[in-house]
Amino acid sequence: MLAALLVSGGLTACGKHQSTGPVRVAETEGIYLDINDLKYQVQVSRQFNPADEQDKAFLIGIPEDERDLKPNEVWFGVLLRVQNETDEALRPAADIEITDTQEELFEPVTLGPKNVFAYRPGEAIPPESVMPLPDSPAFDSASRGALVLFKLTLAALNNRPLEMRIEGRRVPQQTGIITLDV
Repeated sequence: MLAALLVSGGLTACGKHQSTGPVRVAETEGIYLDINDLKYQVQVSRQFNPADEQDKAFLIGIPEDERDLKPNEVWFGVLLRVQNETDEALRPAADIEITDTQEELFEPVTLGPKNVFAYRPGEAIPPESVMPLPDSPAFDSASRGALVLFKLTLAALNNRPLEMRIEGRRVPQQTGIITLDV
């Protein structure tokens, strides 16, 4: 189960970022990646349907100017677990993006405060704890992950595999790349 590889920091960045530290790669979801003192794990990634009753709660808090999908777009969510095993509170990565095989770049939609499932990079994870916090709606959900929501094109879903890139906050800045199971 050792699918997480440590690769030197000399790799070319796929998106707009260039890591100043090591790049860690997970060939699939479910693998823990250590990025600047935090462990990141994709619980699940999938499309979200605004007409589906179960998905509606995940789509609360989308800014008004982002709510409408074009005919060639879908909502795509990554439910992410972040573990802090240190003895200090740490903020998770704020810099997350998805790229497809054509190097099309997608950045997350910022969700409003009413979304109880949203990934919140501005909120520190307490020492020896996880995001989502225990006993929160996101933790108590089937995935136990905080939602990072994207607007993807149908073309991107066809240009797989999709890769999620996570840039750590500390210097040297470490990067994690996770291949998403779409």
